[in-house]
Amino acid sequence: MKKHINLILVLMALCVAGIIGLQLFWNYQNYKSTVDTFQRDSNEALNTAVDQEMAQRHQQLVNRFKGWLADTSFITITCDTNNREGNTVFHIKDRYPKYADSKGFSFGISDFKEKLPQITPRAKTILIKHFGQKMLWGDLKKGFVYYYTPRLGDSLDTAYKNSSVNRAALTKLYQKLLAEKGIRTSFVLNQDTIQANHYSTKPVNTSLRRPYKKDLVWAGFESPDTYFLKSMKWVIISTLLLITIALVCFGYTAKTLLSQHKLAELKDNFINNMTHELNTPLASIKITAEALRTFAYPPETQNEYLNIISHQTDKLTALTTQILNTNRLVRSSEETWQGLDLNALMTKAIHDLAVRLDQQQAEVNYEPLSEAALVRGEAASLTNVFTNIIDNALKYAPRHAKLDIRLSARDKQVEIAFADNGIGIPVEYHDKVFERFFRVPQGNVHDVKGYGLGLSYVRQVIQQHRGAVHVRANQPCGSVFIVQLPLL
Repeated sequence: MKKHINLILVLMALCVAGIIGLQLFWNYQNYKSTVDTFQRDSNEALNTAVDQEMAQRHQQLVNRFKGWLADTSFITITCDTNNREGNTVFHIKDRYPKYADSKGFSFGISDFKEKLPQITPRAKTILIKHFGQKMLWGDLKKGFVYYYTPRLGDSLDTAYKNSSVNRAALTKLYQKLLAEKGIRTSFVLNQDTIQANHYSTKPVNTSLRRPYKKDLVWAGFESPDTYFLKSMKWVIISTLLLITIALVCFGYTAKTLLSQHKLAELKDNFINNMTHELNTPLASIKITAEALRTFAYPPETQNEYLNIISHQTDKLTALTTQILNTNRLVRSSEETWQGLDLNALMTKAIHDLAVRLDQQQAEVNYEPLSEAALVRGEAASLTNVFTNIIDNALKYAPRHAKLDIRLSARDKQVEIAFADNGIGIPVEYHDKVFERFFRVPQGNVHDVKGYGLGLSYVRQVIQQHRGAVHVRANQPCGSVFIVQLPLL
């Protein structure tokens, strides 16, 4: 039986360890995946945000360039068809050339099919839009400034050099992109000092002249571990809860199995002890009856044998009565309980054991309360409680047993102390003596007759009466059983 229980516990422990191991492994893999995703997404989002912010600055430059083209005091725009194909060719010149030999810039638009000998407002608008959005935008994306005319080139180059990253715009773009990726945490752009447990993205070049010129920007975040804990807190909590439940279930099951095994052992001891106690009088009765049936004894001898049978029968009756009494709880409703005087109940219990006390030459010192100690309960069961405790004291006491019984009242409770001079109870068994079938190990279980039911019955009855019972050592030897009951 014990080997089977140990095997079951080992298998259960392996299953619980497996569940916990899988949960921890899954959480570790989830942690790695979350951190890797966070680092990848934060870097990708920063690159995209920088590209979008640069596109905004490019558009700002294009818009300024369009304004210069539309300014007739700054630029002159003409057109003609003086070419071999006869297509419209546009000419852009500075209104006030920087150099005397400046010829300006001429070009055609493939999508423009009209043949115009001179510029029109509509044609000028098409030209400005095409120049800015197609030609200039392509140059800016490549990172250089083309001098279409000296003054346009100088103005564009100055604006280009003065253009730098807009931190506020970049921050908003970055926040939006991070939110789209499910990352909602604070960050700092170009933080001067990054703490050891913080994370910094890879730097990104924000210069319009990249890669020829560098203007780096990066983002600093709190530790990825902190981000993981925040983003996965409910998963972690549920995992810890599952592990806790598994451990609690394992502990409860193990405790139940061990308790059942212990109870089975106690029952086996009880049955073995009971079998011994029943077999002795039964064997004596059988032998005596067989002798009376086999031989013709004189009347005196027959009477002697019949007395033996009667004595052993009484012994069996007393034995079964004791077992039934100690194993039976009061089943009556509390409505039928009455007010009882513990002084009187204790006197009756001592009187019921008078013969036993005389045989063992026991000395009982009883100190009742000076006034009635009234409690609400069932008289028979409480009397059995007192006789059980006194009987226990006599069993484990020397020939001249001494028992002090004292009643005291305080805080609306009556306390009954039974102090004996017996062999005592080791401290480690003080709580266990009230368990069903438990007996303090004494080597040979039959040295002192008993079945491990008396004190269990005592505790159940006292608890049923809303009281408490416990035991402590009585110096220099023996034990003190203390019963507490609520007063009326």
